[in-house]
Amino acid sequence: MTETKKTPLYFEHKQLGAKMVPFAGWEMPIQYSSIINEHLKTRELAGIFDVSHMGEIFLEGEPTSLVNFLEKLTCNLVQSLKPNQVQYNAIVNEQGGLVDDITLYKFTDSKYMICSNAANYKAVFEHLNKYDNQKEIQIRDESLNWNQIAIQGPKAGNILEAYLKTQLSSLKYYHFMEMSLKGENMILSRTGYTGEDGFEIYSSVNLGIQIWKDLLEQNPNLTPVGLGARDTLRLEAKYPLYGHELNSERTPVESGIGWIVKEKSIPFLGMEKILNHKKNGTEYGICGISLEESGVPRENYKVWGNENQEIGYITSGTYSPSLKKGIALGFIKREYHEEGREIFVEIRNEKKKAKIQLKPFIKGSIFK
Repeated sequence: MTETKKTPLYFEHKQLGAKMVPFAGWEMPIQYSSIINEHLKTRELAGIFDVSHMGEIFLEGEPTSLVNFLEKLTCNLVQSLKPNQVQYNAIVNEQGGLVDDITLYKFTDSKYMICSNAANYKAVFEHLNKYDNQKEIQIRDESLNWNQIAIQGPKAGNILEAYLKTQLSSLKYYHFMEMSLKGENMILSRTGYTGEDGFEIYSSVNLGIQIWKDLLEQNPNLTPVGLGARDTLRLEAKYPLYGHELNSERTPVESGIGWIVKEKSIPFLGMEKILNHKKNGTEYGICGISLEESGVPRENYKVWGNENQEIGYITSGTYSPSLKKGIALGFIKREYHEEGREIFVEIRNEKKKAKIQLKPFIKGSIFK
């Protein structure tokens, strides 16, 4: 039995009274106070999240070889990236499924970083090395060397500006900067997983612990947030999660992230199948579901078009603290992907009325 790993902030979580649970091989906080409180505080003010379980993989090489390598393994257009830009992308396999969805950071033409999901960064590292046949690219898994903290919410910018004593208004969404703090270099990106404005800080382990402590001590409006509210926040924003909406068998189009698929001059793995899905459609795809009756939709619950026609199943479901009702993402027949179309979710042998929702359930501060 593999022992669960602990992030550098493990003892900070324990001191804050967090309830800890195993997640993707890590011991992580599920909640500190309550999921609803942490969720609403993030939407109203700001929340701080330990995301040190995520993976950081650095790639360096000759510019043309490096960009061609990345183009071959991802479905979004890497060559469009400018230095200090972040791109949402996905690493694809030979069958057109997903090895992982990632954020790709471009430092220079010869240096990039991949931020990968906790459960997948080893698979991503192996996949990259498998296709680096000529060993032209230097690929380094530095995941255990980095601490990563996310600060999310409408007040995140104010809190960080005061702490870092620097203006952040020029740092655009999905861009990053390198900066020095307490004599150490770190990476600050305007990214996140909640639908709110926010930032992610990549630093050394010791500096990360200090930043976490400082921010919570200095900001009564900043709430520590666990995995429970992280999940409800990302669902309200309609963000997919690997192992639920995304997996190794579904193409990006089936997974609801077809908007990142681009035609490229350099063929990427599974390109023919993926582009065919984008052009001609797929039988099933991910979409939002809003419950119209009481109840909470959960993973694998059946979805019906009418009393007798099964049309798919729930991939992620929760009670929305903001909307005070059940919401979900589901793998549903495409012909039902119409805004407001009535469907049914089977909850404990009872078919509950619901509606298809194609837009995010909540428009957080990042959209304003």
